[in-house]
Amino acid sequence: MAATTGRRLGRTGRSTSALGVGCWAIGGPFESNGRPAGRGEVDDEVSIRMIHTAVDAGIRLLDTADVYGAGHSERVIGKALAQLPESVRAEIVVATKFGNRFDETTRKSTSQEVTPAVVRDACEGSLRRLGVESIDLYQLHGGVDTPAAAEDVVATLEQLVADGKVKNFGTSVDDPAMIATFGKSADAVSVQTQINVFGHHAEVLTAAHEQDFAVLARTPLAMGLLTGKYDLSNRPAADDVRRDTPWWTYFDDDAMADWLRRLDAVRELLTTDGRTLVQGALAYVWALDPVIIPLPGARTPEQVAEHAAAIAIGPLSDSTRIEIDTLLADSPERR
Repeated sequence: MAATTGRRLGRTGRSTSALGVGCWAIGGPFESNGRPAGRGEVDDEVSIRMIHTAVDAGIRLLDTADVYGAGHSERVIGKALAQLPESVRAEIVVATKFGNRFDETTRKSTSQEVTPAVVRDACEGSLRRLGVESIDLYQLHGGVDTPAAAEDVVATLEQLVADGKVKNFGTSVDDPAMIATFGKSADAVSVQTQINVFGHHAEVLTAAHEQDFAVLARTPLAMGLLTGKYDLSNRPAADDVRRDTPWWTYFDDDAMADWLRRLDAVRELLTTDGRTLVQGALAYVWALDPVIIPLPGARTPEQVAEHAAAIAIGPLSDSTRIEIDTLLADSPERR
């Protein structure tokens, strides 16, 4: 199988790696609306080594959000970037998100707001924590429910581009109508959406192609279920966001057994050509559509090295991907 090449960042002339790093996990503990929203305690030095390992392996896209760890993920990325040669730093696309209000001291997030003043303030905060003069890719994280409201956000983002604070922007709210609204701006280049072997929203990929957007794939490893590390007797800790979230059921008491059954059905197919299970899950995403850039989360150098090694092996064959799709046709995430 041919190695996976780089990716064009939507309408921009800029290219980036075919694989990114999701940096939610390195933010450490925080709360959102009274629930744990982090992935447990972190060691910042390990996180920095993870980022450097990713860069050494050719990964050039780091995805985070201001709310991850209530600003902590951005600060760690900023420290890691500051230790890199400027020539290398210039190649890296740093993507972050806005829309969630939080308190850095209490590490709690309680609301969403995207008024012009709040978005500008959020942008300044991210610039400060990341230690950069301009954000490469600034993404709407939430707080917008209608295309009309999105138009106001786009207007604010366009002004941030004009001011040199942001280079390009995108939406992590993946409703097709929202994508179309963002697509009216020449500075909008991407949509972030959930994609993994268990399913994706086909209408989002269609909308992305209509706008010539890059597609950033969150949860390509199903929040860790596709690593093979977890089973019914070994789940994430009780204070891990994955155990109590409205967004996924992979580790829920009444759903995990079904997800594990589906994983077992495709395990052999995902591990073809010497791939690990993790590498097969990433290879599936690459096989699905060439505009997709998976963003697997990582906490350690060893994890990100395994992810990066998938690049040289490349995507699954079309026939293998189709066989996986057939075997997982009963997944509730296939729409």
